Amino acid sequence: MAAQKKRGAAPNSLHRLRQKADALAMALPPLLIATQRAARSVIHGVHGRRRAGPGEEFWQYRAYAPGDSAALIDWRKSARGQRIFVRETEWMAANTLWLWVQGDAGMRLRSPLADVSKAHRAAVLALAIARMVTRAGERIAALGAPFRPDHTNLALDRLARWFDPDHPASQEPLPPRVEVPRFSTCILIGDFFADPDALEERIRHLAAAGATGHLLQVVDPAEETFPFKGRTRFESSDGSQHLLFGRAEDIRQDYIRRLAALRHRLDQFARRLGWSFTVHRTDQSPQVPLLALRARLEGLPPAAMALPPEPAEGETPASAQAEHDGIGRTGS
Repeated sequence: MAAQKKRGAAPNSLHRLRQKADALAMALPPLLIATQRAARSVIHGVHGRRRAGPGEEFWQYRAYAPGDSAALIDWRKSARGQRIFVRETEWMAANTLWLWVQGDAGMRLRSPLADVSKAHRAAVLALAIARMVTRAGERIAALGAPFRPDHTNLALDRLARWFDPDHPASQEPLPPRVEVPRFSTCILIGDFFADPDALEERIRHLAAAGATGHLLQVVDPAEETFPFKGRTRFESSDGSQHLLFGRAEDIRQDYIRRLAALRHRLDQFARRLGWSFTVHRTDQSPQVPLLALRARLEGLPPAAMALPPEPAEGETPASAQAEHDGIGRTGS
């Protein structure tokens, strides 16, 4: 009986997640990704953008996935092996948005300063932007997921399950090293507290394929303001490591500098690739980063994506940590 209750609770949780994402998405008008580029492709005639879709030109073979039409199966190629392959053709105008939400244990952090965990906010933002994109007829998919890009409600349901903050399909701290079609757009959401060299390698791989992208760093306010004083024990997200400080306030400034250094590094790295980088705190409105992402996807000026201004005297700068050791507990 207990097992049955657990199975029944998951759909309700995902339903509430979808509701929050839908409400956030409906507050903004539908968007088209790179509208100007798509229009130019149509106006100037047949300019294949190497994109899977209903065009006549063959693009690639890929493995069959649930939901694919049987009419797309290439039976001759499939008969040569033990896998079923689908023929994909060029998409002449529409884009594909690939989403990734970091799913490791550190993302489940929620300090007393925030109402939701980083994982929950990241999932809501990913689903909200996906909802807006599908309203405009564009396709969405999750990086590394087994399902194909789609623009239907089924695609949103699949994303909700994949990014479930309580039981994410992927619990890796880094985006997967996968191939994406040229001209795709990627949105990566996480705290990005993993090894920065490894993170940059994964992002560079996506950019080398011709994808444009946006990095959205989601952090808990305690990870920025470092409000700890006195004897404080800091634990890693999995509990395997800890640090104990007699006066936590003594390391605050060094911590802030390291956070700022990581954020500056990610911002400069994104700029070199032609990508963007922005930061969101879980104690702030989710509409702010959503509006910024919408502006970037529509090719509007990136003013909303700039780093936060310098804080006033006495305030804590918004920063991200260089090496994440978890959020502390004040000891006795």
